[in-house]
Amino acid sequence: MGIDDKIDNTSEEAAGKLKEGAGRATADERLEAEGRADRTSANLKQAGEKIKDAFKS
Repeated sequence: MGIDDKIDNTSEEAAGKLKEGAGRATADERLEAEGRADRTSANLKQAGEKIKDAFKS
């Protein structure tokens, strides 16, 4: 996993957490769902990068 990819995925996950929290605080279900989707996307990307790294070794 390249350091750039790791930073991008981590920042996307953090942004998702913020969106999700803001959605909960304001009772905005759409924003909360977007946050969950962003976090899931970032986690899947991280998993994919780890799998690629495992096959490179």
